[in-house]
Amino acid sequence: MTGDSARLQELLDEQAALRRVATMVARDTPAGTLFDRVCQELGGVLGVKSTDMIRYDDDGQATVVGAWTASGEPSFPVGERVPIDPQTVTGKVFATGQPQRVDDYSGVEGELAARLREAGFLSVVGAPINVAGRMWGSIMATSAHAAAFPADTEHRIGGFAELVTAALADADAREKLATSRARIVTAGDAARRRIERDLHDGAQQRLVALALNLRLLQESVGDGSVVATGLATARAELDHALTELRELARGIHPSVLTERGLTAALDALAKRAPMPVDLEADAGCDRVALPLQTTAYFVVAEALTNATKHAECSRAGVHVQLQGESVVVEVSDDGAGGADADGSGLGGLADRVSALDGAFEVTSPTGGGTTIRAQLPLAYCERLEQEAAVAGTSA
Repeated sequence: MTGDSARLQELLDEQAALRRVATMVARDTPAGTLFDRVCQELGGVLGVKSTDMIRYDDDGQATVVGAWTASGEPSFPVGERVPIDPQTVTGKVFATGQPQRVDDYSGVEGELAARLREAGFLSVVGAPINVAGRMWGSIMATSAHAAAFPADTEHRIGGFAELVTAALADADAREKLATSRARIVTAGDAARRRIERDLHDGAQQRLVALALNLRLLQESVGDGSVVATGLATARAELDHALTELRELARGIHPSVLTERGLTAALDALAKRAPMPVDLEADAGCDRVALPLQTTAYFVVAEALTNATKHAECSRAGVHVQLQGESVVVEVSDDGAGGADADGSGLGGLADRVSALDGAFEVTSPTGGGTTIRAQLPLAYCERLEQEAAVAGTSA
């Protein structure tokens, strides 16, 4: 093969490798899998026996996040920490934000250079990975020979680095969107709690006091008079208004959830349901983050409401358990099935669960009853609460 033909084949191989990586990026491949595959594709394109990817950390060190070797045993495995020594490619990329190389590590000082020599590497080339305008990391190829890489190698690596940048930027945007949605849900729940407290401490208390005054007036005028009859009617209407107001307050945010926890709130829901409800709720759920408890409550409330209004069921089951690192909510009924998973009620629940990084599923074959299942991860909401606490401290 002539020199021109060989170079053309190299370009074709490189473009094919970049397309494979781009396809993985478009498919939202998990970061760890993507990083290792990028290292593998880069190693094949450059014809080297070792490549790796690092992430710069805030403590003056870097972490290996992707690695590939022809032998299958990288000298710097994923998760290993390495120093950002200024004379190494790791340090030069970090300092300049530009592709860099070191052709011979024989005389380079520092811990990382010594570890590279010990691993049998004498030359390294690398390119930066930038995310949202900041230096995120770099991707590098190593060789056991000094001056092993042609002059343009570090710039060829840049094409792979740009694809990693795109993947990280997409992931960062998705994470920010998800966090924003979760914060909106959390803020909405806080507003619901405030409204419920205002109704309880304001309007409800005034109506209760008015009901007491009416009863005293009714007792003072005696029975049988027109006034007594009018007072009795007024008391009945007032009692009805109080009942509706309490139901409204419960629908906005049940006070029992805040005061006594999820299991007590679910027990109250089950007792108010018009059909028998078999309830199993793990007491440990009372200790999880409030956004999770609130979401679990509304999943059960909406499911039971749907079962009452539309399913024509004779019985329902509610199971709320801690399973691993999640709260799992499952509500089933023996009704007519055929529930519309995209309807306003269930669609809203799906959005709410998704905003907390959870999973929502509706199974409702016609004539076969309905099962609604939500899986709510503990870590996501705990992190949100920690961020809110930090924000409140710094405000």
